Amino acid sequence: MKSFETIVKEMRSMQMPLPSDKIQLRLTDASQVLSDGLAYFLALQGREMQWLPEYDEVAAWLSANNGRGLFLYGNCGRGKSLLCRYVLPAILLGYYGRVTTIFDTYEMNSNIDFVLSKHIISIDDIGTEEVSNMYGNKRMAFAEVMDAAEKHNKLVMVSTNLSVGDIRKRYGDRVLDRIKSTTTRILFQGESLRK
Repeated sequence: MKSFETIVKEMRSMQMPLPSDKIQLRLTDASQVLSDGLAYFLALQGREMQWLPEYDEVAAWLSANNGRGLFLYGNCGRGKSLLCRYVLPAILLGYYGRVTTIFDTYEMNSNIDFVLSKHIISIDDIGTEEVSNMYGNKRMAFAEVMDAAEKHNKLVMVSTNLSVGDIRKRYGDRVLDRIKSTTTRILFQGESLRK
């Protein structure tokens, strides 16, 4: 009887699909690194950093993500976009040498095949996009990204102002289930920090 290790080697030589390795994050001193990153990018905007309780959860994810992506949802003005667009991609590049490809929802819709070709994907502000229409073919870009995250172990970081109920209504139970299975979800609550 052949071992699965031998069978997988044969599968690889025949270019059969195999799951990608999950990206494991284990950042020591994650709270300090996250604080430094937030302070730096906020200073570029002329703003001061204020540590929020949600940032403890983001730091815990950076310390041990267990191969899961990150889904930041909740109230606006709490730093979700700043994290997904700048801080977390900078940390992944600086501490892991990994490039994050960053998209807003318009870019995601207009370049969905390009998005799906990437292994680390950050999407800002889902829920604001329209259904993608490519040469008459209607595509739900975000649903495709979450499907790829599950099937191909892509590391996905997402921000949205939608509630869980809104996500279910807009994308359906299947996408919500994939979000739950592939990401750590962090709810951002409280008043906007924007002035």
